[in-house]
Order: sequence, then C-alpha cells, then structure tokens
Amino acid sequence: MTAVAGVQAWRTVDERTVQSLQADERAGVLGRWRSWRPSLSAETVLLLASLYFTLVCNGPFWRALLAGHAAGETAASVGNGSYAIAVGVVLTVVQFVLLAVLANRWTLKPVLVLLVLVAAASSHFSARYGVYMDPSMLRNAVATDVAEASELLSWALLVQLAVVGLPPLLLLQRVRVRQRPIGRAMLIRLGTIVLAVLVGAGALGTVFKDFAGQMRRHKEVRYLVAPASAIYSLGRVLTKDAQAAHRPRTPVGVDAHLGASWPQARRPALFVIVVGETARAADWGLNPGVSRNTTPELATRDVINFPQVSSCGTNTEVSVPCLFSPQGRRNYDEDAIRSSESLLHVLARAGLRVVWNDNQSGCKGVCDGLETVRPDPAALPGLCNGERCLDEALVDRAQGLLQDTKGNLVLVLHQLGNHGPAYFKRYPATFRQFTPACESEDLSACTREEIANAYDNALRYTDHVLASTIDWLERIATEYDTALLYVSDHGESLGENGLFLHGMPYAIAPDEQTQVPMLMWFSQAYAQRTGLNLACLRKRAQAPAAHDNVFHTVLGLLDVETTVRDEALDLSANCRG
Repeated sequence: MTAVAGVQAWRTVDERTVQSLQADERAGVLGRWRSWRPSLSAETVLLLASLYFTLVCNGPFWRALLAGHAAGETAASVGNGSYAIAVGVVLTVVQFVLLAVLANRWTLKPVLVLLVLVAAASSHFSARYGVYMDPSMLRNAVATDVAEASELLSWALLVQLAVVGLPPLLLLQRVRVRQRPIGRAMLIRLGTIVLAVLVGAGALGTVFKDFAGQMRRHKEVRYLVAPASAIYSLGRVLTKDAQAAHRPRTPVGVDAHLGASWPQARRPALFVIVVGETARAADWGLNPGVSRNTTPELATRDVINFPQVSSCGTNTEVSVPCLFSPQGRRNYDEDAIRSSESLLHVLARAGLRVVWNDNQSGCKGVCDGLETVRPDPAALPGLCNGERCLDEALVDRAQGLLQDTKGNLVLVLHQLGNHGPAYFKRYPATFRQFTPACESEDLSACTREEIANAYDNALRYTDHVLASTIDWLERIATEYDTALLYVSDHGESLGENGLFLHGMPYAIAPDEQTQVPMLMWFSQAYAQRTGLNLACLRKRAQAPAAHDNVFHTVLGLLDVETTVRDEALDLSANCRG
C-alpha cells in the first residue's frame, strides 16, 4: 500500500509539474503577444492596409478583371503576370493615396477598423452571390428593413469576418503609430503621396491601353473593388437622398382627369395592382417552355399572361420607382424618377382613391403623401409570426379596406413574394410541394436543386395568393367593376453561371434577373365599361413588353386622360373602343 501511495504521489507531482510548465508556456506566449508593440509610421500602416485590401479582399475583382483574357476580348498582356502586378500596384496606390488624404493620427485606427470590416463583408457578398457594390445595390441595402437584412447575416459571413477581418484588426490593435511634429508629419505625408502617385502613374503607363479598354467595356468591374466601391456608393446614395429630401417632387400629369366612360358607369371601380417581388419568368408556370407547374391555380383562371416582359432594374430600389414613372428604362434617369411624382399621384389627381398596402420595405417613394397601410400581425396570428406576414395577409387587409369605402379605389399590393435568400420563409408548410427544399438562409448550405425547390414553392404560393385575390374580385363583381394587374419588380439568379440572388448591374445582368412575369385579369363588367376586347389584348400579350408599358397601360385601362400618357406604350390602346 505504501508503494502504491508513493507512485500515486509521484504521478500527482508530475502532472502538476506538467500543468505548471504548460501554464508558463501559455503565459509566455500571451506575455510575448502583450509585450509585442511594434512602432510604425502612419504611412507604413496605411501602405500595409492598402496591400491587405488589394491582395486579400479583392478576389472577385481579380477574377472579373482577368476573365477577359480567357474570353479573348482583351490584349494578350491581360492574362500574364505583369499585367496583374501593374494593376495591383495601381490599385494599392489609389487606396493608399485616399487613405493618406483622409486618415490622421487620431482617426487612423478607427477608419481602418471600419474599412477592414466593410472590405471583408463586401468581398463575401461579391464572391458568394455575384453582388456588385454599385449605388443601386447600396441604396437597396440601406432601404431594407431589419428582417430582410438579418436574413443575410449567415454563419458564412461571420466566418469570413473572423478569417479575413479579425487577424488584421488584432495586428492593428498592437501597433503603436509614431507621433511626429505636425509640420514634419505633413511634409512626410505629402512626400509619400507624391511618390505613390509617381509609382502608380508609372505602373499604369505600362498597361494603360489594355486596362483602359477593359474599364470602358466593363465599367461595372470597378464596383468589385473592396472597400472603395462600397464606401463610394454609400456616400453617393446618402448625398443624393439628402438632396432629394429637401426638394419637392416635380408634378406629373397635372391635367389628369377621368375620361368619358366614368359618368356612364353603374358601379364604382376597384383596380388592383400587385407588385411582385423577385419572381422570374424562367420559373413562371404560365410561360411557354417552363416544365415545372408553379401556377396551377392561375392556369384555371381567365388571366391574360405576358410571357416576354423586361424589368426596369434588377433590384427593388430601381425597379419600383421606375415601374411607376413615365420615363421607364428607355429614358432612364434616376434623379428625374426619384424627384418626380409617380403614376399613383396622377391617379389620385384624377380623383381616384389610391391606397398602398405593403408587406415589404416600403414603396420607395412612389406613394409619398398618399394613403398607406400594412397588414396587422396581431390581428392575423395564422399568417404572421411577429417578424413577417405571409402575402395572404395583404388580401385580408384589402378586404377590410372596402368596409369603409364605396367609391372608386386603386389598390396596390406590395408582396414579399420570393424575396431571398430565405425562400422557405415565404410560404406555409402546405405549399412545400417541391422537395427537398432549402431551409437555410445560408444558400451555401444547400444544393442548387434544393434552392430551386424552395424558390418554386414560394412562387407556387404567389400563384395561390393571386388566384385568391382574383376569386375575391369575382365575388364582389356585383358591387364593383374589378380588374387586376400583376407584375414582378425583378427576377432572381438561382446558381446559373455561379450567380445567386439579384442586383447585378443592368448592362450585364442575366435574363434570370431581368425577365419577369406579368398578367392581367378583368371582370366582364370592367371589360364592358372600358370597351376592352380581351381577345385582342390576349393576342397583344404574346409580343414583348416591359415595365415601360405599365404607367401608360394603367392610365388607359382606368380611362384617365392626360397628356403624359403615351398611347404607343399603352398595351391596351388598340384593344379598346
């Protein structure tokens, strides 16, 4: 027993010794880290940060820049190492000069912390979803609500921030920035900027022809530069929005009035405009060539489907204001569209009651000053979870609106539709028809098939919502002359060519993001009061159309006379009378 006890005591002492040594080692490593405080000049820190942005955070930019060589669209030097090195030098110099102008001894570390996080996040979204950080995308991000934004906060993003963003932040925390007299510091800063510009100019001169040609052909590539593109675009958005907030909207259709059909009508009119979200034509079951039946209910309703419709933009912030404007895509002018009244203001000026019923992140300015409502989550526990409501809540809210009015009404239903990446949250469990379906907000956790199934389930639910709305309009056709127009704001990429979600610059956006479903439905009484030949309109529907047509077509269908209506863009013009 004594021997055994001795052995146990020896083992205990030995284990304690090992633990003590391990603790000393850990303390030594931690102590060395704590004592490591390199002293660097501000210019050196800024140069290292610029190199970090160029080499670590700009993978999407480099892939897009060098892709042209493989396609044979640029000179041969585009694909070799010297071209990449020269462009890398230019990119580093540009970032260094900008940082050198903006950052001083007091703001250097806070500015770099912010830029590192922005660079890591924007690189993540560009690489994973094919997102370009242009002003329209940043406006879309700024205008979104908390629920939408939270769906993009995936574990993959957190990993990206930890792997890419955390190491430079830890290093930055340990660095001591040398302090110099202000006069000397300014001279050194100016000298380094001049030297950097000379180096950058020399590097640019070696590849100017190729680089300039690429930038002319593919201007959108600049919006992949992290973090500069995100900061620039955000600044531009905030500046423009601040300017717009202080100026009144330009009136549109000041001469608008109801046409000759109105005095003869026996019933008030109820015209419903459904603004869809992220529905793409490629998966719309009513369209020719679509193999999956995502619209079984609408297929049994007497709807007029438009299979070839182009959107005005690739995100809500662009498409919705453009959809309700007279300019459209053909005369697109963002400032003019955002500073002018919309189609809804023209209808209200003509004497119609206009109500915007929203299940998303607002009307993007098109309903400013007009009546707006939202579904009440507390009143609809079966359709709402406290965070979001399913789109059927819009129909319930719309039915409630008719209880306090018997007059003419234009009702806009703004759907949540197929808004990604959480497609599985857009439909109830009973519509989980296509399986297996992705049930994660992180699309990288799902296969393309699972993503497409979840998306199509959500589209199948939109089919149900629209069919239910039409059924309601039919039920009240003895009280109102009813009509419905549905059109999606933009489409969606579901992995084609490595792209997901939407928001690509319009010039290079794939058809999946710009081709959208659109349909119309009319009660018999509504068609009669407007002299609408449905067979004629059904034939017209087979020809190409666009968001550009909506403004003028709605005015025509509602018989609102105004000089801003362009008959050539009114899809119904040749089918009335």
